[in-house]
Amino acid sequence: MINSRHIAASASAVTVIAAALLATFEGEIRQTYLDPIGVPTACIGHTGPEVKLGQRYTAERCQVLLQQDLLEANADVDRCIKAPLTVGQRAAMVSFVFNVGGKKFCGSGVARRLNAADYAGACAELSRWVYAGGRVLPGLVKRRAAERAMCERKT
Repeated sequence: MINSRHIAASASAVTVIAAALLATFEGEIRQTYLDPIGVPTACIGHTGPEVKLGQRYTAERCQVLLQQDLLEANADVDRCIKAPLTVGQRAAMVSFVFNVGGKKFCGSGVARRLNAADYAGACAELSRWVYAGGRVLPGLVKRRAAERAMCERKT
């Protein structure tokens, strides 16, 4: 039987795992910069209309933004995926959604396969998402490989 403590522990594990993945691939830069396709970005991959070039951030603010971004990405996974997910699958999807956005995720083959309970196919589909600005980015190749490996874990 799944109880509320089990759900809370799973959610906490997902957040910790996804945050570690994001820190690895996004890094933490406390001033606004342009990502490889020219999107203003700050902290640990945070983007949005409020992010303007020239802004500086504290470590504390970066952590707040990261937690908000993780909650939003997790909510997008909840909104779009009705099939049950393991902790590893959910953490991989949260990292993926953080990177590509909820709208793209919900309309993706990854989401369609997950909802059809084609877990192996969904995990494999992640490897196709390595393009930005019309070209393959080596950082995305590495990130998707890590997300796929996490997705394919049995727990």
